[in-house]
Amino acid sequence: MDHIDHVLIVDDDREIRDLVSGYLRKNGLRVTVAADGRQMRAFLEADRVDLVVLDVMMPGDDGLVLCRELRAGRHKATPVLMLTARSDETDRIVGLEMGADDYLVKPFAARELLARIKAVLRRTRMLPPNLQITEIGQLLAFGAWRLDTTARHLVDETGIVVALSGAEYRLLRVFLDHPRRVLTRDQLLNLTQGREAELFDRSIDLLVSRLRQRLRDDAREPAYIKTVRSEGYVLALPVTIVRAREG
Repeated sequence: MDHIDHVLIVDDDREIRDLVSGYLRKNGLRVTVAADGRQMRAFLEADRVDLVVLDVMMPGDDGLVLCRELRAGRHKATPVLMLTARSDETDRIVGLEMGADDYLVKPFAARELLARIKAVLRRTRMLPPNLQITEIGQLLAFGAWRLDTTARHLVDETGIVVALSGAEYRLLRVFLDHPRRVLTRDQLLNLTQGREAELFDRSIDLLVSRLRQRLRDDAREPAYIKTVRSEGYVLALPVTIVRAREG
């Protein structure tokens, strides 16, 4: 039997839940609806979900809180598409920092939401099975730097600590888990769980630029993260596990 994608819609607006769920079902998706974080958690415990649609502005735990919760728990690999009435670019960036896979501003057409859902699911499944992210609790050394995966910060050779944003940390983790391997933008976007449907290439290029700045890497002649024309990016240095941290 063919798999039918299961989408969980979390929105406190009943009208939106009914309209969107009805349209998605008519277009071949299995849909479950939740009015808040409590119902979301209950459904996730009871059944498998392929993608979560999260409204940002909800009473109690809002969508950003719930997205962060999903990314920190056993559902961290489940794609998340966020809905919001806000159109400010800052809000979109916050959503991506929390680990959202896409961001759609209200009001929106149900047809566009369906297209976004299908695109996120397609990109999520395009990754080779051997591309994985290591577990936390390690100290990883590369060049003059070490990444503490428990504290989630960089340490240079003199002991100076450099803080990373959530998106910067996830991107660096992907590079460190796959050193000397060329990764396409789509692969990087999927592995970091930081995709923005309208600005795919720009968003990953911006993150790489920010990460190079953290690493004090010369953008014109980078020693760490090199650009491979027409393909993507590659971490040019080997990575060593200095030690596995306890706890």
